[in-house]
Amino acid sequence: MASLPNNLKRISLFLERLPGVGEKTANRLAFYLLRLPDEDLKNFAEDISDLKTKTKLCKNCFNLTEDELCEICRDEKRDRSVVTVVETVLDLLSFETGNIYSGIYHILHGKIDPLNHIGPEDIRIADLEVRIKNHKGEIKEVILATNPDMEGEATAMFIKDRIEKLDPKIKITRLAYGLPIGANLEYADYMTLKKAIEGRNRL
Repeated sequence: MASLPNNLKRISLFLERLPGVGEKTANRLAFYLLRLPDEDLKNFAEDISDLKTKTKLCKNCFNLTEDELCEICRDEKRDRSVVTVVETVLDLLSFETGNIYSGIYHILHGKIDPLNHIGPEDIRIADLEVRIKNHKGEIKEVILATNPDMEGEATAMFIKDRIEKLDPKIKITRLAYGLPIGANLEYADYMTLKKAIEGRNRL
């Protein structure tokens, strides 16, 4: 690092702060940027500069967008009777891979986590309630797709209680959990096996 020019060193140190990037990878990425054509590097720098100013939250589902509504909420082919509640935009992207889901979303941008002083008022639960009130009768099912950890389960149960009070007619479902395709039983923990047994299907 000591032999690098200061500007290259600063870029490498910044890249090293990115998740999963160590010192050697950061150096390689810095040198890759240095070798880019001037026009590509200029466009990349402009995109980085505009990242905060151009990116905003969809006013409906709180997905990331450059417009008032995200691409999913603008899509008239989506099934608006089914809303999947996820913790993050990255969770949404997982659902969108492979076209396995045709409904719409609600992004919480977090989960209830008392140990880190995150309560229901700190995430987008109240906004979900407003959506349900404003679209009463249109929303038939809410899929709670928070992560299967302690905080995710607590968040799902809290939302379930709130929805039931708002509209008991709405079907509330939770993602099924169990063994992944290709998994070996000997490596599965007891909770995964428990969920797999509970969610077993008739053949």
